[in-house]
Amino acid sequence: MTETRTAAEEVGTTRSALLEARDLHVEFASRGRRARAVDGVNLAIGEGEIVALVGESGCGKTTLARTLLGLERPTSGEVRYDGAGLGYTTKALRAYRRQVQLVLQDPTGSLNPRHTVYEAVAEGPRIHGLADERDIVATALSRAGLRPPERFFQRYPHELSGGQRQRVVIAGALALNPKVLVADEPVASLDASVRGEILALLLKLRAELGLSALVVTHDLGLAWNIADRVAVMYLGRIVESGPVEQVLTAPRHPYTQALLSVLPESPERIVLTGEPPDPTRIPGGCRFHARCQVLASGKAAEAGVDGRCRSQLLDILPAVPDAQAACHYAETVS
Repeated sequence: MTETRTAAEEVGTTRSALLEARDLHVEFASRGRRARAVDGVNLAIGEGEIVALVGESGCGKTTLARTLLGLERPTSGEVRYDGAGLGYTTKALRAYRRQVQLVLQDPTGSLNPRHTVYEAVAEGPRIHGLADERDIVATALSRAGLRPPERFFQRYPHELSGGQRQRVVIAGALALNPKVLVADEPVASLDASVRGEILALLLKLRAELGLSALVVTHDLGLAWNIADRVAVMYLGRIVESGPVEQVLTAPRHPYTQALLSVLPESPERIVLTGEPPDPTRIPGGCRFHARCQVLASGKAAEAGVDGRCRSQLLDILPAVPDAQAACHYAETVS
């Protein structure tokens, strides 16, 4: 795994938090019950830091990302940016979205086919009433790797390759000169040959502009190649987090171990039984215990924690830079 890593520099533990989730809960009504999509999350993204948020589909990572963007309001807890709590007035959100921008996974779906590249990138600056629109669009396209930018101004999305369309989406985010990008599966729809280019672009933007980023993905290989830290989410909570190299070379939580086992270089494939539980019916004890291979194998019983796994709630992990895991068994072997 270490041979394939092209990731960024190690992050110091003193880096100040720029974007934070503090004890964040987000619930939705579902068939007469409450679905706990985000069920107590602490997460901090430092200045110039890339954090990967990983987990299966339905684990709550997209809801968490939308809440960090101000697109969902938390049921409790708060989002903080640059030390201040996020306000939800139209004026406050307008100012906030100049600082924190979304990059969607599907450039074809997020670009209007009737709009030229220029119009797509100029949309944000127009909404915010920024002067020098043409210069802003040209600079954003250049930073996104579309050069010379004027050559792309009058082109339409269908005239571009998938990688070029994704660069246009990134340019649209860059046009507002944000401090943080929230990238939801930014390379999922791209060919393997193009993925590396987009990941390299994100790293270049961090190096040149000091951008921070939250990269939402189900792909731990992507996390390895781009992130400074990784947070693994399961059923609404972060169950393991820490420096990417530490977590992905020595995972402590059984769920992280299972996710890593699907990578080609993994010596053993771990097949989880069943599907993630319904977020309206989160089980007691460890929320992963019904699918946990450590509990099923008898190792948890040997360590004397099987009863705790089934009945004792785990603490919500704090937002700290050090490696940590919410797992009764991991506590006995650490």
